[in-house]
Amino acid sequence: MSQPDAAFMQRALQLAEGALPHCPPNPAVGCVIVDASGKVLGEGRTQAAGQAHAEIMALRDAAARGHAVRGATVYVTLEPCAHQGRTGPCCEALIAAGVARVVAAVQDPNPRVAGQGFARLRGAGVAVDVGLCAPQAREMNLGFFTRMTRGTPWVRMKIACSLDGRTALPNGASRWITGEAARADGHLWRARAGAVLTGIGTVRADDPLLDARLVPAASRQPALVIADSQLQLPLHAKLWAVPQRQVLVYTASSDATRTQALTARGATVVRLPDAGGQVALAAMLEDLARREVNELHVEAGARLNGALLRAGLVDELLIYQAPRLLGEGAGMAALGPLTQLAQAPEFEWRALDRLGADLRLLARRK
Repeated sequence: MSQPDAAFMQRALQLAEGALPHCPPNPAVGCVIVDASGKVLGEGRTQAAGQAHAEIMALRDAAARGHAVRGATVYVTLEPCAHQGRTGPCCEALIAAGVARVVAAVQDPNPRVAGQGFARLRGAGVAVDVGLCAPQAREMNLGFFTRMTRGTPWVRMKIACSLDGRTALPNGASRWITGEAARADGHLWRARAGAVLTGIGTVRADDPLLDARLVPAASRQPALVIADSQLQLPLHAKLWAVPQRQVLVYTASSDATRTQALTARGATVVRLPDAGGQVALAAMLEDLARREVNELHVEAGARLNGALLRAGLVDELLIYQAPRLLGEGAGMAALGPLTQLAQAPEFEWRALDRLGADLRLLARRK
């Protein structure tokens, strides 16, 4: 594939990135349609769930510009779908439009597609090239690929801490350890997630909203997931004030009265006890995948963080570190006393960026 191919695919990836806050549970996809002379005829990206995919948006854009796309080349960051879901199959729309060539970054891991889109295009005489910028396309949709191949979401744990790893003072004060730039960036990560997970301890101690209010362009709020083993969630917590947000409460309790009260408040209560009387965390992740959560963004306290890390359920750490020392206070995760270094959960650094006075560190499970 040529240098122009790479440039147009980079543009498609740029479009896909803009879809991240809007499109879950669908993958973020970008599409560019180009004629033989290299002129861009139309562009598009995935819309909200139930609305048009990137290819359809690009075809509509070309039509709005007055361009015919017959004989054109289509650059798309994921295989065009081949099934009837909330929308029709994109591969059939491209065939009907008469495009001559499709350049796709990566095959769709969804078993309902998984090469069938490419097969239909080739069967209709459309030339298909696959693999250009594949790593970038997979990285952008890690959660979608993980859900389709592993059956659980991609779990990203966000922590805001001091230079010495403290998340709060001994009296519980934690607002704000990091600055405005770090907090705004954290909301961007929330906005792209399918759901935000916290524990009942955090809800009772901090009474947080846990929404993506600092992302005004976001067209949706991620679901809120609360691990609440004994159904202690207050019925008048601030979290209920976020409109049109799904609230999922995972519990080990069989208390019918509390379940009914939370259900009446608008929550979905799911009972998943483990042998110790706590929420079965691995089963919770499997249930969230069935509910089409691609990325699970964790903002919890040391207890839930520690439980997830001990169980090996955390894929990525998103750490915002402020250049201040707090001394005593809450730590990142209650892992318990380890007796050997080999017992320590191990990660590898993936990125380090400065946001105002703070650092953003991204580490992935080794």
